Amino acid sequence: MNSALHALLAATLTGALGVPLLPGTATAQAQPACRTVDAPPVDTEQSRLGDPRAAAFTERAGLGDFVHRFPAALCTARDASEAGRLVDTWGQALWRAAVNRAHDRRPGGDLPTPDDRPLYWTRLAMTVRLAQWQPRFPIDARALRQRFEDASRGLQDNEFTGEPGLRRVFVSGFDPFGLDGELRRANPSGSAALRLNGLRITLADGTRAEVRAVMLPVRYADFDRGIVERAFAPRLAPGPRSADLITTISQGYPGLFTLEAWAGRARSADPYPDNTGALSGGTREHPVTAPGLDPGAEFIATSLPTAPMTTIQQPYPVRLNTNVTEIPAGSTGPVDREDGPTPGSRAVAGGGGGYLSNEVAYRSNRLRLELAPGLPGGHLHTPVLTGLPDQPDQLTGPDLERNEAAIGDEILAILQQTGH
Repeated sequence: MNSALHALLAATLTGALGVPLLPGTATAQAQPACRTVDAPPVDTEQSRLGDPRAAAFTERAGLGDFVHRFPAALCTARDASEAGRLVDTWGQALWRAAVNRAHDRRPGGDLPTPDDRPLYWTRLAMTVRLAQWQPRFPIDARALRQRFEDASRGLQDNEFTGEPGLRRVFVSGFDPFGLDGELRRANPSGSAALRLNGLRITLADGTRAEVRAVMLPVRYADFDRGIVERAFAPRLAPGPRSADLITTISQGYPGLFTLEAWAGRARSADPYPDNTGALSGGTREHPVTAPGLDPGAEFIATSLPTAPMTTIQQPYPVRLNTNVTEIPAGSTGPVDREDGPTPGSRAVAGGGGGYLSNEVAYRSNRLRLELAPGLPGGHLHTPVLTGLPDQPDQLTGPDLERNEAAIGDEILAILQQTGH
């Protein structure tokens, strides 16, 4: 974080007591009325913090002060309103620190700067500290956590500049997932979101564009509570700071990129769990519609300029994926199709399956059709990121870093083709 931004945020966080609260400043003094308690993890996701490698991601990225100083900062809040503003600002500061690392603007640590894992594990550790905080005034703990999550994922204070002549591209990435099988896993879509956020790029037609990004959780409950709609609605509302193009990004198939031609309305990925161990309740034979999802078509087609985007073929091929799984009209069983859905069918899975990667595409593009139907939008799946060292105590290695950089570079090249 640069010194001017650090000073601005420190001033924002300085309360009537004159105590600067940001990491890297003097430690905030806990107020006598405040206490913390030892609380067990609330879910499987938080329980993984017991593995010492989780904390190592934070410390080796130079983000340790966010975790260490957060409890004392919370204790300076004197009422629920101050608590809300405080978690907003700390969340925004964490997001900016991760973005600044990815842009080589924040020194510290020996992990590669575009690595998405330090943000994930630092945020998660801070949610535990938030849960342990016991103020003397009433709070809505779930609402505070949501505010912190939104801020630390780029949903707050992350608008386009509105500069005339700049096109506006809005993307989303995901947290790491599948961590029970391998706690060190990274997600190239998350790394790309950090690298792309705030970047100015030149499109294929020579126009300039500004990119903004958000990072989404791999949790069904957050989708049920509308995090996708909260992320995308401000960028789809009419005005000089609305997006000109949106695309969601997630990790997909080994060895190639796919542009998904269709997003399906259903969840059908069980028994594969989310990061908390929760299931969706939907299977291939019995798909379900997500709670809280507004009415819409069973399938939504991409409106991205897929022809120029698929001209990029190095180092990974880029394909347009037209596969879907549906229950045809008048039938009860699922059918796989290679040429898109048939009229009147029920969605089982889009090209990206029936998991949250498909759902983020459906939710964002359903909202796009409601608010900005002429806007290009769709979903991009990245190759599976490989290259972790065989030694489980090694967090990174040259193969992993090279592959992550190559995927990120190609995402940028694909996005540049949207200028056609």
